Amino acid sequence: MKNLNLYLADDDNDDRELFVEALSEIDIPTTVTQFDNGVDLMDDLFSAKPLPDAIYLDLNMPLMNGFECLTDIRNFQRFDAIKVIVYSTFHRDREVNQLQTDGANQYIQKPTSFEDLKIMLHKSLESMASASTTEEGNTPFVILV
Repeated sequence: MKNLNLYLADDDNDDRELFVEALSEIDIPTTVTQFDNGVDLMDDLFSAKPLPDAIYLDLNMPLMNGFECLTDIRNFQRFDAIKVIVYSTFHRDREVNQLQTDGANQYIQKPTSFEDLKIMLHKSLESMASASTTEEGNTPFVILV
């Protein structure tokens, strides 16, 4: 399996540290670039070479929130191949449905234990790797809670 180039945007430093640590214990090779706000994420994305395979995106961030980032990412055709996984503390059906409509590929509710985080991340990465494409050319939306 190729090394996955991942971006993680989350304003909570502890959550970012746990995320990276959990990834290091999963048998899927990854490289993670971290951001603590949406503005820095978007600035980097426009100059990124190569583009990330996936972006794990927290919803509640300063300067530019996850909803705004998702909308901006999906407004540029050059970012179409990037998987966007919303990674948030809360699960509200209305928000999740809106995220799907706005072009997110997955929604993950942040787990409460480190072991559950490893399981969720493994499922998330595996589902991206094995996702079959729909007739419209999109991968199916996946919710992991």
